[in-house]
Amino acid sequence: MAGVKILAIESSCDETAAAVVEDGRKVLSNIISSQIDIHTLYGGVVPEIASRKHTERICNVVSEALNAASISLEDVDAVAVTYGPGLVGALLVGVSYAKGLAYAASKPLIGVHHIEGHICANLIDHPELEPPFLSLVVSGGHTTLVRVEDYNKMEVLGITRDDAAGEAFDKVARAIGLGYPGGPKIDKISDEGDPDAVAFPRAKVGDSVYDFSFSGLKSAVLNYLNQCRMSNVEINTADVAASFQKAAVDILCERVDLALDELGDKTFALAGGVAANKHLRAGLEEVCKKHGVKFYCPLPVYCTDNAAMIGAAAYYEYISGVRHGLDLNAMPSLRLGERI
Repeated sequence: MAGVKILAIESSCDETAAAVVEDGRKVLSNIISSQIDIHTLYGGVVPEIASRKHTERICNVVSEALNAASISLEDVDAVAVTYGPGLVGALLVGVSYAKGLAYAASKPLIGVHHIEGHICANLIDHPELEPPFLSLVVSGGHTTLVRVEDYNKMEVLGITRDDAAGEAFDKVARAIGLGYPGGPKIDKISDEGDPDAVAFPRAKVGDSVYDFSFSGLKSAVLNYLNQCRMSNVEINTADVAASFQKAAVDILCERVDLALDELGDKTFALAGGVAANKHLRAGLEEVCKKHGVKFYCPLPVYCTDNAAMIGAAAYYEYISGVRHGLDLNAMPSLRLGERI
């Protein structure tokens, strides 16, 4: 099935985004309205503010996406939207708007899982990439190791038991005075620090070799900072950032290394906002090189939340016959692989 154009909407957190994607791989437009400047004032995303800003911006963002693609709503084959997981109020804005568009234009409606979208972001930059492959999704809200068996069939191998990796980055960045968003700032300042200056722990989950835990690492950093302050010891921010980042990257690389060794996959795809971290990319590239595995990662613009990735995922749902009714609802705790 060729020439399928999908209008996609993403509003799961603090980016209001819309895109038009053709055949799951070709991006005709990709509009993102970020709220980072607003939430930076509060040190993190404020759900109520995020929902209000989505309401204010979604109409213009969708119009911009259609205009940039030089098409009208009548020209698209389906309307797709993220319906989970995410912030419930933010998701509701996108889902409600998408349902209205689909109904008004008599177009099919397709609900998309946010994590599947992140994984499918790799399909945009790498047209040769096809399942099966191993994928790691690392973002502010998710840390998930997934085996992609087919475009719409994914097996979760491991998840975080507490903080997501991106969440730990944000909390540590705030603790050492870098502010929000923490990931890019830690990545940058770490270049000036010694990654072996502080020996932070690498937690393992006893009953699941593929699961992650970052709460202990975050607490270790906070304890170190408190001890330094109580002892009047000068804190080298760059050293702390670099040491924390090395520990976090080591944890992620270790799980991928184990999975590649045990499962024998020959292709690996990184995804999610933290995929833009150059130290994580470098570490995982080394792991893949060790196993003779092809490494894939999206361009930075497709790592963070965007609607092009939702359009890519929606295409494969569309051609497999997936359609949702106007009773589609936001599901903030939607599990990967769960279908409604």
